[in-house]
Amino acid sequence: MVGSYATGLTMKVQRIPSAGETLLGTGYRVDFGGKGSNQAVGCARLGANVDFVARIGEDAFGEMALGLYREEGIAVTYVKQSSDAPTGVGFIVVEATGQNCIVLDPGANELLTAADVSTAEGAMKSASVVLTQLEIPVEAAEAAIVRGRSAGAITILNPAPVRPLPAALLSMIDVLTPNETEAKVLAGRAPEETIDPVALGRELISRGVKKVVMTLGEKGALLIDAASCTHFPAVPVQAVDTTGAGDAFNAGLATALAHGESLEASVRFAIVTGGIAVTREGVIPSLPRRKQVREFCRLHQMEPPRWLVAD
Repeated sequence: MVGSYATGLTMKVQRIPSAGETLLGTGYRVDFGGKGSNQAVGCARLGANVDFVARIGEDAFGEMALGLYREEGIAVTYVKQSSDAPTGVGFIVVEATGQNCIVLDPGANELLTAADVSTAEGAMKSASVVLTQLEIPVEAAEAAIVRGRSAGAITILNPAPVRPLPAALLSMIDVLTPNETEAKVLAGRAPEETIDPVALGRELISRGVKKVVMTLGEKGALLIDAASCTHFPAVPVQAVDTTGAGDAFNAGLATALAHGESLEASVRFAIVTGGIAVTREGVIPSLPRRKQVREFCRLHQMEPPRWLVAD
């Protein structure tokens, strides 16, 4: 896993303050965040052996991150603490209506380099799956894909936050996991443009991506390659908070692939882990553990994969 970590600082207010105005807030909390970190935790909870390659600061928030990884059983050999920048942080102000405004400082995440990824070659050589995202410099994400590919691992890119990517990078991705908006941007289209998701996936395939797993929210997901397209419906759940759904989905997909499942079976499993996540508030609290997935499968009369029930 090559990705980001950021601490989320959240406070609730009746309304967003005007310029120069001070308001009293409530419900202040400090949360673990960063898509790379979230997905690393999600994979570890599902039983994967996870090495995380990341940059954090030499500060209290960085120590919090290391404590989380130790608790979750994530290897921190390649989590580098930097004195040149603080740990990434996001300030989130939430109105009573649920609307929010967010200010992000990537901090040490911006210092993650291709050289940092190269130092993790030992972990890459033993990895069956390499998963990365775009909350880090593109050069670092590209290095993760290149190194993973050369080591024979399945390479997965979750292109969030989305930005245009060169064709050379797209052609090295085994599995791309965008939502519809992200897929449009990667295909060079406007986010508000209306286009059939299957046709959109085909455009990405034509740009060199091997497989596209496009998430469709409550409509499930599409698996698209050069020869076929398969729709996987979502599992019926009562959604409470969708914030961590994408991270839970990617974690489920990567973990199933790492256990030797086919891509089709891995997408089905990812839909389950993503579905469980939306039934809980918060991101880290919503990422399911093996026991929770087994129980979910039992309640929904679904057959869990054999590796999941073998403790």
